[in-house]
Amino acid sequence: MANDKVATVENSEGFNPIRFMNEVVAEMKKVSWCTREELVIDTGVVALAVVIVCTLIWVCDTTFARLFELILK
Repeated sequence: MANDKVATVENSEGFNPIRFMNEVVAEMKKVSWCTREELVIDTGVVALAVVIVCTLIWVCDTTFARLFELILK
């Protein structure tokens, strides 16, 4: 346990918001952004998946509600 490394702050200046924003801008330039076409297609896939899952949950809920209704009569 004596050899465990502890994360330390490299300098004692504290938080520098200007440096932070410059680093954020530099990192955002490295991001691989999708095209508008890819975004539209992916949004459609997600919307379709949501509709399918909601339909399945509705069918299961209705089925179980009717089953319990028949059992409890």
